[in-house]
Amino acid sequence: MRAAAAAAAAAAPAPALAAPAAAAIVRSRVSLWPRCWGSAPLLQQPPPPRRQICHADPWLPTAPATARPIVDMSYARHFLDFQGSSIAKFMQKLVVTQLSPNFREAITLLRDSPVPLPGDGDLLVRNRFVGVNASDINFSAGRYNTSVKVPFDAGFEGIGEVVALGLTASAKYTIGQAVAYVTPGSFAEYTVVPAKIAIPVPSVKPEYLTLLISGTTAYISLKELGELSEGKKVLVTAAAGGTGQFAVQLAKKAKCHVIGTCSSTEKSVFLKSIGCDLPINYKSENVGAVLKREYPEGVDVVYESVGGEMFDLAVNALAIKGRLIIIGFISGYQTPTGLSPIKAGTLPSKLLKKSASVKGFFLNHYFSEYQKAMDHLLKMYESQELVCEVDLGDLSPEGKFTGLESVFRAVDYMYMGKNTGKIVVELPHSVNSKL
Repeated sequence: MRAAAAAAAAAAPAPALAAPAAAAIVRSRVSLWPRCWGSAPLLQQPPPPRRQICHADPWLPTAPATARPIVDMSYARHFLDFQGSSIAKFMQKLVVTQLSPNFREAITLLRDSPVPLPGDGDLLVRNRFVGVNASDINFSAGRYNTSVKVPFDAGFEGIGEVVALGLTASAKYTIGQAVAYVTPGSFAEYTVVPAKIAIPVPSVKPEYLTLLISGTTAYISLKELGELSEGKKVLVTAAAGGTGQFAVQLAKKAKCHVIGTCSSTEKSVFLKSIGCDLPINYKSENVGAVLKREYPEGVDVVYESVGGEMFDLAVNALAIKGRLIIIGFISGYQTPTGLSPIKAGTLPSKLLKKSASVKGFFLNHYFSEYQKAMDHLLKMYESQELVCEVDLGDLSPEGKFTGLESVFRAVDYMYMGKNTGKIVVELPHSVNSKL
């Protein structure tokens, strides 16, 4: 059986554990493992050597002499916690069991999946909030990796508390610490997160979750590709959505004039509140006509995430040397191909006549800039320079998005264009939890 990869914050080794504490640890071993992370007593299966942790308990293997030992009382208490409500034996999670852009067809909710063990450099995070992205159905359709085989875990981003960790990970993290992360498998009650990619946050607030993908996509793409400067005219499509809200605010911080498309009067009001100079409700206004009337010389930058007809309108609205940044094309994701039709035949001539450009942005290609972007956005939020609008589904027909089963509703809600800000699902936990 795999050795425990859990420990509290490391402390200097004590000469020896007090007899009652040592006995408590020994007694906990037989009852702990069957109940929480295994199906047989510890002594029935030898643990693999790669997940050793150093301690004073002779029931478990010791790490090499060079490893930093953890033998203080917090370590004993940590293991005793596992006999309580902190970590259950099984958990719920969403798994892709069929490749399909139809999220409800692709995903299965498993209610009795074993809680995973973190490795030496890993954290086990109990998720409190998970983010919903338009690309979740691209992931469930297998579009990011054509060789992927089902089943595989769904979801990209989460925020929660560390409830277990490996020895190496304990050098920087402690039990109960709030962390956010971007890694596959977030649509689960517990997720194993490599410590090297975890992001410490001040508290478990959904606002921090909005920055992980949506915020950094806007920040890095505009910084690297937008060439923003004072007075430039910036058009943001789906401006009241998860990432659009950040594109609007960051462009305003750069002293640009910002235009934003949206689908309701309420969203127009929200856009005004975060600094958008001209919201355009495409349900009641002709976007092309408004852009031609208000900006006859065109717009300098377009932050585009809709695709299809909106993409064509944006190309037509580009100014001389204008730049269109594609960060997505949500209008096509639910189709079999994942694409929405555009007037591609005329695109070369339109770009040539204006010396304009169209550039794609995929966050995975810019991870070298990711940490700097997160640090900057976190500072902006903490100093109240940035609004992180969260949509927990309070206005949805069936109410707030609570529990993994509500992820299905949240995805539907997004594709109906109902959300304002980032869609977030809350994963409540028992009030008896010790953390």
